[in-house]
Amino acid sequence: MKRVGFLTSGGDCQALNATMRGVAKSLYNKLGSDVEIFGFEEGYRGLIYNQYRHMTARDFGGILTKGGTILGSSRQSFKNMRTPDENGLDKVAAMKENYRKLNLDCLVILGGNGTEKSANLLREEGLNIIHLPKTIDNDIWGTDMTFGFQSAADIATDCIDCIHTTAASHGRVFIVEVMGHKVGWLTLHAGIGGGADIVLIPEIPYDINKVCDAIEKRTKAKKGFTILAVAEGAISKEDAALSKKEYKAKMANYPYPSVSYELAELIQKRTGADVRVTVPG
Repeated sequence: MKRVGFLTSGGDCQALNATMRGVAKSLYNKLGSDVEIFGFEEGYRGLIYNQYRHMTARDFGGILTKGGTILGSSRQSFKNMRTPDENGLDKVAAMKENYRKLNLDCLVILGGNGTEKSANLLREEGLNIIHLPKTIDNDIWGTDMTFGFQSAADIATDCIDCIHTTAASHGRVFIVEVMGHKVGWLTLHAGIGGGADIVLIPEIPYDINKVCDAIEKRTKAKKGFTILAVAEGAISKEDAALSKKEYKAKMANYPYPSVSYELAELIQKRTGADVRVTVPG
């Protein structure tokens, strides 16, 4: 009898349930009744405090297209994994103990960057771990595409695509802010797929003068509107030149909800355009 644990951690995204279903079906197809699956609830919290459910094949039915995660999720900072909880509990020791209490042969962990670090910590502690890379950012080393990315790219692309008609009707500049604090894969794919005219990503600091020049060029060419796909972590050349300390001090008193609103104000002042900001999620 093989005993396998499932755990989903971090932010939710599409395909978490589909991925668990795929792994479960493979296990049942290969091992039949010789496998037991245990689902830890609320991410690493469930493993720490031994909160789990004994799952059956029926639990994985009807979830292929269901969003979120049937096991629930929570954020447990990797930096604090070795810090005891408020009651003095050693979290790493507790996870190891609960893994062994259930006599697990393997623990399948679905999550992003932080989840991956904690999964590797457990591997180093001697547990059998399989980490499945989940993140809409598509920024986990060693995999071409993380699950959750394509679904997010499709939705962001549709959002940009739908804005074309209202932007054209009113001759506006639209800034669509897309998730991506440190990497711009999602914004790049959505921007190209949705037909954005300008794409700004964290990896390439932008020049506000060139951005405004591109908008004015389109205006002179009678294009009538401009759509910008902007990653939430996009940064100007001026800010990129600051030291970490200087940048942190600036952001401590940052007057805008996000970079898109700062861009909107600068573009409006320099070009006189009617600028709108849309933040899909």
